[in-house]
Amino acid sequence: MGELGEATGLIAGVLAALPSVAAAATLVWVVARPRVTVRQRLGRLARPATVCAVLSLVTSFALPEAGPGGGWKLAEVAVLLLLLGVVTRWSPLRELTVAVPLTALAVALWPLPLVAGESFPEAVGIATFWLLPAVAAVAAGAYPRRQERRRRSAVAEARSAQRLQLSRDLHDFVAHDISGIVVQAQAARFVATTDPSQGVLALERIEKAGLSALAAMDRTVQMLRGPEAAPATEPLPGVAHLPSLIEDFTSAGATEAHLDLPLPVSEALSREVGTVAYRIVVEALTNVRRHAPDASRVTVVFTPTAAAVELRVTDDGDARSTPARRRVPRGGLGLPALTAHAQTLGGTLSAGPHGDCGWQLTAVLPATFPEETP
Repeated sequence: MGELGEATGLIAGVLAALPSVAAAATLVWVVARPRVTVRQRLGRLARPATVCAVLSLVTSFALPEAGPGGGWKLAEVAVLLLLLGVVTRWSPLRELTVAVPLTALAVALWPLPLVAGESFPEAVGIATFWLLPAVAAVAAGAYPRRQERRRRSAVAEARSAQRLQLSRDLHDFVAHDISGIVVQAQAARFVATTDPSQGVLALERIEKAGLSALAAMDRTVQMLRGPEAAPATEPLPGVAHLPSLIEDFTSAGATEAHLDLPLPVSEALSREVGTVAYRIVVEALTNVRRHAPDASRVTVVFTPTAAAVELRVTDDGDARSTPARRRVPRGGLGLPALTAHAQTLGGTLSAGPHGDCGWQLTAVLPATFPEETP
């Protein structure tokens, strides 16, 4: 009988040590596994940690007398806490829902079989006390995980904002210049045989528009390369560049454009608001060129109000084709993007049919006028 008791005790001791051995073997497996990065190894610890937690719970309640006597449980709890922190930090979220609760439960409940004679409140207090290290381990793994997720989100938002800015630049400036090139090429094709001098002028305008498009492309590429690699460039055009824009638009096609820009208005607009106003005019003229080639006149009028400037771009194109041909596209470019940009500055932008024929774009942009002295 004595030999049977010794054998039973030996088996119980081996079983009690099994969770500790399994947990230690898991850590060794992570470190020693070849041809796999450390991060990939750590990310695969959820399932082994779950197995170790189940073994710990089974041995804690099935063999309560074998664990503390052999000193295995304290070492086992230490390894489980280490696994808990690593799993929380690196494992996929779908695997944490099982691994974290079971491992924390194994850490919190291991002393309960040893205090079976104690009252229920005392048992709850003991379990709560041992749950605190598990909570600390989860917090130690969750904090860097949360910081990394926030960093990735910030990087993704910055990249998205940069892509949106680049798309706006390409759409606002390059599309305008290319539309002018197309118009000039179409005009040159018809006048080249009858009036070669006009064909030469059209080619000169095509060259100018092409150089402007290349400049916009260069600016976009420099933004992609970053400020440390990009040389200093001129600021984006503002309302001061509108007269030359209107002149180029008139000379490029059959539509005549007129600008009404009072001096107080140009002085009252900040650089950012002036750039947005320039973009709005460019977009409006480009849409006239693309969707209303039959228009004979376009007017760009800036009207000052109490604390803002009202910008109206009106053309006299054929109203019968306007709703179908000028429907605002979805996708974040053109008028939708400019509308959002104007709203962020505290303004508004709208567009729609005007009168019996034509189309009108209206924008209200914030401005600061100097106070008049009596």
